[in-house]
Amino acid sequence: MTYKIAAVTEDGEKISSHFGMASAYQIFTVVDDRILDETQRPKPHHAHHPQHEGQHDGHSGNHDDMFAPVTDCQVLLCGGMGEPAYQRALAAGLKVVLAGGDIRMTVDAYLKGDLSSDMRRVHRH
Repeated sequence: MTYKIAAVTEDGEKISSHFGMASAYQIFTVVDDRILDETQRPKPHHAHHPQHEGQHDGHSGNHDDMFAPVTDCQVLLCGGMGEPAYQRALAAGLKVVLAGGDIRMTVDAYLKGDLSSDMRRVHRH
């Protein structure tokens, strides 16, 4: 069975703790529970400005564009996200797993069935 896992990241090494601020997706193509390929794709993200601390500038509340780069993925690994983004990810057909840490270690844990999603990482607005 072939499928793709997307992990949100800012540096290609760790899973981002804030979905909206992450600038990239690390994409893993998995065949029979083994990683066959790994690539990175840019991800639309929110821009924070000091005068608007705590607000997302240029953000209309619609997260669809943030998921456009991963329409071919089945799983999304994320360290944390707001409730609206979480609901959009589910509506986009993604299995959302909320966990943090090193991307490759987290993907390996997912492939082994040793990773559980921590729903406390969904931020209620």
